Amino acid sequence: THCVSGCVCPHNQVLDGKGGCIAPEDCPCVHNGNSYSPGESIRVGCNNCTCRNRKWHCSEEPCLETCSVYGDGHYTTFDGKRFDFEGDCEYVLIQNYCGQQGMNQGTFRVITENIPCGTTGTTCSKSIKVFLGVSIFLNKFDGHSDVIQRTPGGKMPFQIRSMGIYLVVDTTVGLILMWDKKTSIFIKLSPSFQGHVCGLCGNYDGNGNNDFTTRSQSVVGNVLEFANSWKVSSSCPNANRTKDPCTANPYRKAWAQKQCSIITSEVFAKCHSQVEPNEYYQACVDDACACDTGGDCECFCTAVAAYAQACNELDVCISWRTPSICPLFCDYYN
Repeated sequence: THCVSGCVCPHNQVLDGKGGCIAPEDCPCVHNGNSYSPGESIRVGCNNCTCRNRKWHCSEEPCLETCSVYGDGHYTTFDGKRFDFEGDCEYVLIQNYCGQQGMNQGTFRVITENIPCGTTGTTCSKSIKVFLGVSIFLNKFDGHSDVIQRTPGGKMPFQIRSMGIYLVVDTTVGLILMWDKKTSIFIKLSPSFQGHVCGLCGNYDGNGNNDFTTRSQSVVGNVLEFANSWKVSSSCPNANRTKDPCTANPYRKAWAQKQCSIITSEVFAKCHSQVEPNEYYQACVDDACACDTGGDCECFCTAVAAYAQACNELDVCISWRTPSICPLFCDYYN
């Protein structure tokens, strides 16, 4: 139906933005800057949303939240708290042995081992240990995996599979772990554990302000005090703040800024309104400056991939890899 009287629509109709008139119930819905017609559905997290009468009507299934660790000690807790921590030791990422429950009451524990990956004191997560009751699963830097101790009867409480560049551990307790076999870890946890976990991934209670809860269950404001409390071994030295890697390696700064600018460029424009890019950009620059003992491209690619993964979590899929920028070979996807 066309407009009449200088683009004034007849009664009970509205402008469609294209010089025509439509019924209000035929108006589209908008998500991430894209328009969707009535009846169309999209996936948002773990829920389906359908456009009806100009509004999204979504299912309300509880979704698994994600804790991420990547590169030179960049952490994002389940409740969205971001912090940086560089410690050369083993640390508890998450466990459900907290407070008065005691060690024997929990059902899982995930430990990451950090090792130096640059001359400026930078550290990267290189191996992961997953404890599931009496079963222990170990990831190694070369991508190899070993079951150190089997459950009596031989039945394993997890399944291991490959998904793209990730090694995925699906457990029976409501925890999923994704690892790129290098320096990125993503832990997804069932809502049933909200408020019942602790470690560097926070307490998963929906409030990021109290995520810096130490092993002794004290809420602190200092990152170092919080993170050092989650050392596995008390014999490890406490981590101290390191110098700005780009100050230590000024000759790498211009290269790092140029490479990492892809995060703030038009390539990721669709995601900028969904995931704030500047913190990811700065983390990328720091990592690219810090990884000065080889693997500099790996550090850069990991940092950009972390932003792409954060976008993907919100259903914004960005095709950013090219033959010249962090290419992946087909073998990874087969």
